[in-house]
Amino acid sequence: MGRRAEQAACRYLKQQHCRLLCQNYRGPKGEIDLIMEDGDCLVFIEVRYRRNNDFGTPLESVDKPKQQRIIKTARYFLQRNPTLGYENRRFDVVSIQQLPAKPESCFPSTIAYAAKPHQRR
Repeated sequence: MGRRAEQAACRYLKQQHCRLLCQNYRGPKGEIDLIMEDGDCLVFIEVRYRRNNDFGTPLESVDKPKQQRIIKTARYFLQRNPTLGYENRRFDVVSIQQLPAKPESCFPSTIAYAAKPHQRR
């Protein structure tokens, strides 16, 4: 189901005029489901699917430790792609509660703001 949810989220975001740069990016600290361009903004996207809310909503499943892994993986991505040149960066969660996903069931919401790579001294 995870792969289908990611594909549904990607289709939805492309309809919103986002451009896919990378899917399932893996770093040493974790994975980012989608990396997309939204105008002048680089967006790191976590896709979460839940069949029901028995164990919380999809958005609630992205807890602080998961957010930190996403941020660390985003930093890793930025360090390895220094020429991308996006000043603006955003972290979104796309929450899907049914498949096939309908556009109104995809809710991007910002989870963090800072992902600047560490500066070497």
